[in-house]
Amino acid sequence: MGEHFFAESFDRGTLDSWVLSKAKKEDIDEDIAKYDGKWEVEDMKDSKLPGDKGLVLKSRAKHHAISAQLLRPFIFDTKPLIVQYEVNFQQGIDCGGAYVKLLSQTPDLNLDEFVDKTPYTIMFGPDKCGEDYKLHFIFRHKNPKTGEYEEKHAKKPDADLRTYYTDKKTHLYTLVVNPDNSFEVLVDQTVVNSGNLLTDMTPPINPAAEIEDPDDHKPEDWDERPKIQDPDAVKPEDWDEDAPKQIPDEDAVKPDGWLDDQPEYTSDPDAVKPEDWDEDMDGEWEAPQIPNALCETAPGCGAWQRPMIDNPNYKGKWKAPMIDNPNYQGVWKPRKIANPDFFEDLHPFRMTPFNAVGLELWSMSSDIFFDNFFITNERHTAERWANDGWGLKKAAEGAAEPGLVNQMMTAADERPWLWVVYVLTVAVTHWLGLSVCSVASQMYVKTVSFHLTMRAALPHLGVFHNGLSKSELCWLVSIAAAGKKSDAEDSPAEKEGEEEEEEEEEEEAAVNEEEEAATDQVRDSKASLGKHDVVCCDDKSELSTFVERAL
Repeated sequence: MGEHFFAESFDRGTLDSWVLSKAKKEDIDEDIAKYDGKWEVEDMKDSKLPGDKGLVLKSRAKHHAISAQLLRPFIFDTKPLIVQYEVNFQQGIDCGGAYVKLLSQTPDLNLDEFVDKTPYTIMFGPDKCGEDYKLHFIFRHKNPKTGEYEEKHAKKPDADLRTYYTDKKTHLYTLVVNPDNSFEVLVDQTVVNSGNLLTDMTPPINPAAEIEDPDDHKPEDWDERPKIQDPDAVKPEDWDEDAPKQIPDEDAVKPDGWLDDQPEYTSDPDAVKPEDWDEDMDGEWEAPQIPNALCETAPGCGAWQRPMIDNPNYKGKWKAPMIDNPNYQGVWKPRKIANPDFFEDLHPFRMTPFNAVGLELWSMSSDIFFDNFFITNERHTAERWANDGWGLKKAAEGAAEPGLVNQMMTAADERPWLWVVYVLTVAVTHWLGLSVCSVASQMYVKTVSFHLTMRAALPHLGVFHNGLSKSELCWLVSIAAAGKKSDAEDSPAEKEGEEEEEEEEEEEAAVNEEEEAATDQVRDSKASLGKHDVVCCDDKSELSTFVERAL
């Protein structure tokens, strides 16, 4: 397994090494103060790896707290810190967290009394409420002058985090903090945030060397106006402040056919006073107004008026022009003085040692799945642990989704000529890699079988592998064989000339012989490989199922 300080896969199916908090939160109603949220060790509800257990937060709207001791305290010295674990929001997540706390090594640390105020060194992991998607990296920095601690928050990741909370897949969260003060935050082994403890934390590690003097005050005669009205300017004599902004257009002419004597609206001649109209109560009844039918074909009705236009002589109220202020002194700022609280910590990586890991959470969603906690100071060891745990889940979850092979086969059913393309492409691959493919398939099946057996017996024993690779070629060869058969049955191509047809039949027979030999070779190899073997199939639906797993 390599150098590590904590490793937990939950494959034993118990919480023997974990401690449930018996404490209560302070300053909160008694009804919700208890840490009485339930935890269970169980399979995921939609597990693609039966028997692969994890820690599950079971309760909604309750406080949860659980923790475990490290094998030994982690000391920040010359090696990096790598923390990683898996999370699956099986029911999605509305509002709640799935972050871990690395609990500081203190004389009075009592895991039975683990609460939100228990001192921690680092808090790391996903958190979400509403549309605010967070991925925390917070550490508590000790002020070397006062001894007080202050939380330092990493900048927000630039990556879009939404998918990790909504796709109901298992995601691997990794934090790497290096002795040179650099850090990386990864999701599924891809960096989503990085920076330096000295430059990318808020508030900064080190305070400013100088601060503004709190006792300095701006003088009353300090002039901050960059521009002022020209005191020597005089309004021109011809400046008419009373001229209107718009005037009638004297050049306008009334359109021909304008009906001056006709109103735009007229009383509706068909309107009848309602029977219940009471003139004493409702007043004198008048027929409703309707558009004048005569005006519909005329350019206009009623008294014609000249349209208004902008007044070329309009100037508005006169104001003196602005000039540079000869007395401008700039924006006043208090003078700088030496910061009495200044310090310089050039090695913030040297954080407070920690000796326990804990989950202290509140969530409006249940069934949050945690697995494969790992803390080490070796990057390659963490990667091997990730491949052994999360790598298997990723492969299994990916295989359960409609993949490339199903899409290809569906497309070929709709367009039979695509089988020709598939066959030609795979035939070349088959010719180049047949022998290597067969051996690789057998070796891979044996490796996975051995891994699953040992994983069940010894949860912390790492049997590492890199996933399917060359075995994909064999299955594509089988697809090609099935495809050619389908192509021949469902969509025969028209042949031109007897010579061309005979030549194609000879080539097809040769390819079929090679493909049958490859299929027989793989089928023969499966007999001795046990219950985890993969079976070569002739049926397209069976083939699709296996290849989806492989890919």
